[in-house]
Amino acid sequence: MQDLIELLENNPYPGRGIVVGRDCVYYWIMGRSTNSRNRVFVATEDGIRTEAHDPALLDDPSLIIYHPVRTMGDALVVTNGDQTDTIVEEGSFRAGCMKREFEPDAPNFTPRISAIINADGSFEISILKHQPSGRCLREFFAYEGCDEGMGYFISTYQGDGNPLPTFAGEPIPVTMPEPDAVWAALNADNKVSLYANVAGDVKLYNKNLGD
Repeated sequence: MQDLIELLENNPYPGRGIVVGRDCVYYWIMGRSTNSRNRVFVATEDGIRTEAHDPALLDDPSLIIYHPVRTMGDALVVTNGDQTDTIVEEGSFRAGCMKREFEPDAPNFTPRISAIINADGSFEISILKHQPSGRCLREFFAYEGCDEGMGYFISTYQGDGNPLPTFAGEPIPVTMPEPDAVWAALNADNKVSLYANVAGDVKLYNKNLGD
């Protein structure tokens, strides 16, 4: 099991990330461009959405404005894109993911990462990756639950680069620090927002709002 704080402090650009633990979920966004950094998380009736902090600076909303978190019955869906809506509309995590693929942002072809957390503590994590052939590889990881104090981490990228290197391997077993520590560990220049849900208590962090 890796230390999540150490992992984040040593990686200036994991991109967007999801961590699922026992009664705890984290999701964050990062950005290198003005368009990506010009965002905040805001609460909605069934989760959260991204919004432009300064609408005048919004360029292309297609891959940056979406609902990262929504409820689906008694389950919680967390993703890095508008596949959240596809999953909820399908009423099925797998069916929703099977309808989607990686983002069309060549040359990065950013993977779509998604998770569903069920009421009984079980959860699934998925990543949709670009292959050299141009086809999409859809990977699913199903967990019956996890122990207290640990979670599973997945992100869009391995780190910074050009093009950005896609996350590889299985979700990483990590420690589950407090939300404030996670926010502090994310790279100060690149972090944008963090969603923290600890036992149903939701806290939003937004760099553009002074957090």
